[in-house]
Amino acid sequence: MSKHTHRSKLPVELLAPAGNMEKLEIALAYGADAVYLGGQNFSLRNFSDNFSIPEIKEAVRLAHHLNAKVYVTCNIFPRSHELSELKAYLRDLSSCGPDALIVADPGVLLLARETVPHIPLHLSTQANTTNVAALKFWAKQGIRRINGARELSMEEIKALCQENIEVECFIHGAMCIAYSGRCLLSSCMADRDSNRGHCAHPCRWSYSVVEAKRPGHYFPLLEDQRGSYIFNSKDLCMIAHLPEMIAAGVSSFKIEGRMKSIHYLAVTTGVYREALDLFFKNPAAYKEDPSWFRRLNSLHHRGYGTGFYLNKPQDIQPDVHNTEGKSPKALFVGKILSDGQSGSHALVCRNRFVTGDVVEVLHPGAPPSTDRIVCIKEADTPVSVARPNTRLQVTLENDHRALSLIRIPEEPLPNASAY
Repeated sequence: MSKHTHRSKLPVELLAPAGNMEKLEIALAYGADAVYLGGQNFSLRNFSDNFSIPEIKEAVRLAHHLNAKVYVTCNIFPRSHELSELKAYLRDLSSCGPDALIVADPGVLLLARETVPHIPLHLSTQANTTNVAALKFWAKQGIRRINGARELSMEEIKALCQENIEVECFIHGAMCIAYSGRCLLSSCMADRDSNRGHCAHPCRWSYSVVEAKRPGHYFPLLEDQRGSYIFNSKDLCMIAHLPEMIAAGVSSFKIEGRMKSIHYLAVTTGVYREALDLFFKNPAAYKEDPSWFRRLNSLHHRGYGTGFYLNKPQDIQPDVHNTEGKSPKALFVGKILSDGQSGSHALVCRNRFVTGDVVEVLHPGAPPSTDRIVCIKEADTPVSVARPNTRLQVTLENDHRALSLIRIPEEPLPNASAY
């Protein structure tokens, strides 16, 4: 773990996803106060790498060393025959020392209270908590924090935050088409139950209309100025509205994406870390940095919107639905493995790059910078082209920290003229 890791002491928490140990390391390096991760069972993201019990124990050790927290997701809706195995899993988790379990099913909550009563419980968005009475009910069941339902407006979130319980809200990432994420599309179309960790994401597939008497004749689904009203949802992006969420009383700001790449994780965590730090440094003088929008837009996304937070019901559709993904505007090419010395860096290559490329370097705890590839060596032999999935020694014009990421922007960077 990089010794340069930044750790926030702010009134709100930045919570980032960790799909595996590498992603956990990146999330913590780029400024997450806490991470959420899943074990190899009983999690809603069973297709991410996920963590074995020894790995969860190591994840907790690493996070606690950096004064960060680890929340373990146990938010599936299990069947009766799985309950004995679930009890055993909860007992195993107890030895790992996580800071909380994230649950959704009342039965899982009951088993957790009986089996590991010392581990705090957080309530998943899957439980669709939409009102103060429900929040009070869950608090009486031992829940310490709720993740507000995706359908809530900012004013409704504010009402929940007035109660004596922590409220966590998503600020960035993919949105489900279903109510609070409870979807049956995947079960029906791919025989993969999204409520048990096997979602095939059919809401992201391309669709056409076929008229019953004209088989094989496909009509594309088109979108007008009011939206297409089917399946594909825009990604959530609240970078322009953090002050409103802070004023509402939200305790934890959550980034979606346990199955996303370390590139996505570094960009999103780094941007929101910078924004929160800047706000609390001087709230009265807070002003958004245009580079935050450029960096977030450089990632693959389905268009950005504010979900249900800022809209009246009749205005929701245009901001929620979108039929086209946005291609990434930067190619992630490598992760630096150790601190640079005289420009030389050990690096693992993720995509092709060549000597002379002007690159953008993402830094843990600092804004990105521009640099240039001076030399590439593979097994001590100079090469002109870096091949994916190889370990290299790469010389840049400047030194960079371990866990910095290198990418090639689609468009020239503002300070790239020097190269």
